[in-house]
Amino acid sequence: MRPERFDSWLTVDGKGLYCRPGGFHIDPYGGAKRAIVTHGHSDHARPGHEHVLATRETLAVMELRLGSAASRGTQAVAYGETLQIGDVAVTLVPAGHVLGSAQVLIEWKGVRAVVSGDYKRSADPTCAPYQVVPCDLFVTEATFALPVFQHGDAREEVAKLLRSRARFPERAHVVGVYGLGKCQRLIALLREAGYERPIYLHGALQECCALYESFGVRLGELKAATGAKREEMKGEIVLSPPSAIADRWSRRLPDPVTAFASGWMRVRARARQQGVELPLVISDHADWNELTETIAETGAREVWVTHGREDALLHHIQSTGRRGRALALIGREDENQ
Repeated sequence: MRPERFDSWLTVDGKGLYCRPGGFHIDPYGGAKRAIVTHGHSDHARPGHEHVLATRETLAVMELRLGSAASRGTQAVAYGETLQIGDVAVTLVPAGHVLGSAQVLIEWKGVRAVVSGDYKRSADPTCAPYQVVPCDLFVTEATFALPVFQHGDAREEVAKLLRSRARFPERAHVVGVYGLGKCQRLIALLREAGYERPIYLHGALQECCALYESFGVRLGELKAATGAKREEMKGEIVLSPPSAIADRWSRRLPDPVTAFASGWMRVRARARQQGVELPLVISDHADWNELTETIAETGAREVWVTHGREDALLHHIQSTGRRGRALALIGREDENQ
């Protein structure tokens, strides 16, 4: 194995991305002997591993969602703490995606590789902000890697939601949000905007909110939407999983305005297809500008693209004189976009 030949020691096998000199996988598909998990979303944190290393927050999410993070043991690592694993040094660095999300810095024989996991560069009061790590190899996500995706300021989208609520005081506003990260971020942004009323939650969102609060993220007064009287929810903001905004559950709300908080809401045709009346462009992933700027800031001479819309980003990478490669990693889903 030669350190300057990244693909000789950082490879893709049947379980995903594998670090040979360290003897571990990063976000493996399942059943790995040793796994480093970047964050708690289900397309990255899967069941069946023997040993898992992650931040304390990610391990807590895995235990909440999976019942157990690993069959034989876990190790919680703080941001900035460096561990020797096999022949490599490993450090977890904030990714700014959701609570506990981390990039994985691997150092071996004078070479530095960073596996980003999912990340964003925009402000989020519910998690540690993204930190640029200089490296030789940068392995990046590409969920929104097309120039059309410019997320803008999430606070402006929250202001749009509050203006709609003021315009339609007799209607409930039901907002589709992903349960881990987007839900809590939207609540925190509403509180920052001065919204102090109770926020109603679909039952599927309550446990993750409680977990965030156990780590010191203040969300204000939250109420269960299930069981609340129809009249009580007039003019209120109700958060639910995206699948619930158009099903029988939402029909019990008073003349609901349907909204959806996602980076995909930049595509208006997609919002119309999903029957979304109020699209909110709020994403927990980097947009095109953030992806390209981050690549430049790392100083990496080689960039691997893990999942998303690879072609445009690979063209950009190669046009800047860097080597680019698309990795064939499967199973990345829409849970967190």
